[in-house]
Amino acid sequence: MNSVTAVGATVRPLNRGMITLSLMLATVMQTLDSTIANVALPHIQGSLSASQDQITWVLTSYIVATAIATPLAGWLSDRFGQKHVLIGSVAGFVLSSMMCGLSTSLTQLVFSRLLQGAFGATLIPLSQVILMEINPKEKQGAAMAMWGIGVMIGPILGPTLGGWLTENYDWRWVFFVNIPIGVVALYGVWRYIVHVPGVRRIRFDMFGFATLSIALGALQMLLDRGEQNDWFSSLETWIEAALFALMFVYFIVHTLMRPAGKSFFDYRLLKNRNYSSGLVFIFIVGVVLLTPRALIPSFLQNMLSYEVMTAGFLTAPTGFGTMISMAIVGRLVGKVDLRILLTSGFVITAFSLWQMSCYTLVIAQSDIVWPGVIQGIGIGLTFVPLSVATFATLAPEMRAEGTAIYSLVRNIGNSIGISMIQTLMVRNTQAMHATLAESVNYANPAFQDPAIATFYNPATPAGLLALNTEITRQAGMISYLNAFWLLCVMALATIPFLLLLRPAEKNAPTSVEHMVVD
Repeated sequence: MNSVTAVGATVRPLNRGMITLSLMLATVMQTLDSTIANVALPHIQGSLSASQDQITWVLTSYIVATAIATPLAGWLSDRFGQKHVLIGSVAGFVLSSMMCGLSTSLTQLVFSRLLQGAFGATLIPLSQVILMEINPKEKQGAAMAMWGIGVMIGPILGPTLGGWLTENYDWRWVFFVNIPIGVVALYGVWRYIVHVPGVRRIRFDMFGFATLSIALGALQMLLDRGEQNDWFSSLETWIEAALFALMFVYFIVHTLMRPAGKSFFDYRLLKNRNYSSGLVFIFIVGVVLLTPRALIPSFLQNMLSYEVMTAGFLTAPTGFGTMISMAIVGRLVGKVDLRILLTSGFVITAFSLWQMSCYTLVIAQSDIVWPGVIQGIGIGLTFVPLSVATFATLAPEMRAEGTAIYSLVRNIGNSIGISMIQTLMVRNTQAMHATLAESVNYANPAFQDPAIATFYNPATPAGLLALNTEITRQAGMISYLNAFWLLCVMALATIPFLLLLRPAEKNAPTSVEHMVVD
C-alpha cells in the first residue's frame, strides 16, 4: 500500500524504520531502569538517610509495580488503542523519572518508583506486538531481533551507566537520563504511529484484576525479600506465600467460571499450542538463561574484588554478543527451522555456563569477557526464534494480551531463578565453609610452610581472622561454580522439550498496517 486519500487527510506509507527506532528507545528506557539504580543505592541511602532495609524498597517497589501492571497492557490497548496507551506510558514514565530525581525523601522516591514501574509495564509488550503487526511474516524475525537488542542491552548496560553517572555526577542522574530518551521516543510514537481504535471493548474485570494483582505482588515480594528474611522462618514470608496462594486460586476459579473473552485473562490463549509452549520456554529462559546476568556482576565484585565500573565494562561484551547473534538470527528466521535455532542457542549458552563453572580466583579479564560474549550469542539465538514461534499462530486480535502475559512470565521466571540461585549459594557457602574448616589443622601439609603457618596461625586472633576470611572466600567461590554448573545442566535438560514447538503455518495471519496521518 503506497498511499491512501482519506476525507481531509493524506495517509502516507508506514515508516517501519522510525517506528522500530521509537519502540526500541522506549524499550531500552524501561529495561535500563530495572538495573541502573542498583549501584546507586549506597549513595541514595546516605542522601536520604535511609536504613539498609528501607533502601531496598527503591528496587522492590519498581519490580512489584511492573509485575502488577503488566497484565493490564492487553486490556488497555483493546480499550483505548495502542498509540494512546504508548503515549500515556512513555509520558508517565518520563514524568515519574523526573519525580524520582527530584525526590527529597525515601517516601517520595518509593512512590515515584511505583509510578515508574506501573507506567513502564506496558512498554515492552506493546512494543513487541506493534513490531509484529507492522512487519510481514518474512520480516518478523528481523524486527524481533532489532527490538530484542533493546530488551537485552538495557539490563546489561544499566549497572555500568548507573555507576558512571553516580560517580561523575549525582545519583539523581540515574533517573534524569530517562528524560531525553523518553522525549525522543514519545515524539516518534506520536509522529509515526496512527491511532487505531481498540478492536475489543471488553468490560473491565475488576475482581480478576484485583486477585491477580495481589497474587503477583505477594509473589514478587516473597521472591525479592525471601532471602533476607530467611524464607519461611519469617512471618512475613508466610503471609506473602499464603496471600499469593489464596488470591491465585481465587483468580483461576473466577476466570474459569466466566465466559471466554469476558474475564481479565482470556484463557483461550492457552488453547494455542505454540503460545502455551512458548510461555513454558520463556519461563525457562528467565530461570536459566537470564539469571547469570545477575550472577556475574556479584561474582566479579565479591570474589575478584572488581570495582563497579570495571565489573560493568567486563559484562558489557555480553550485550555485544547478543547484538551480533540477533542481527544474524533475524535473517535466518523463516529460512531455518526455529527448533534448530533454539537448540543452538541453548547449547551455546550451556557451553558458556560450563566455561564459567571452570573459573578460578586468579583468572584473567579475557577469561571473563569471552564466555560472556558466547553467552550473549546463545541468548540472542534463543530469544528471537522463541518470540516468533510463540506468536506465529496466534490471532492478531489476541496478541496484545498475549505479549503482556509473555513478558510477565519471563520476568517471573527471572525472579524465581535469581531467588533460587541466591538461596542455593548461601546454603552451599555455609556447607562448604564447614567442610573446608574441617581440613584446617596442623596435620595439613600446607602448615609445613613457615609463611603460611605464621600468617594463618589459628592460635592468634589475626591469624584466625585471616584464615576464616580465606575459607569463606573459597567456599563462596565453590558456590558460584556450582551455581554455573547447575544452570548449565538445566539448559541442556531443556533441549529435548523444544520438539513441543511447531513451525508457523505459511498462511497464518500476519500483519496489521499502522499508517501515519498528516
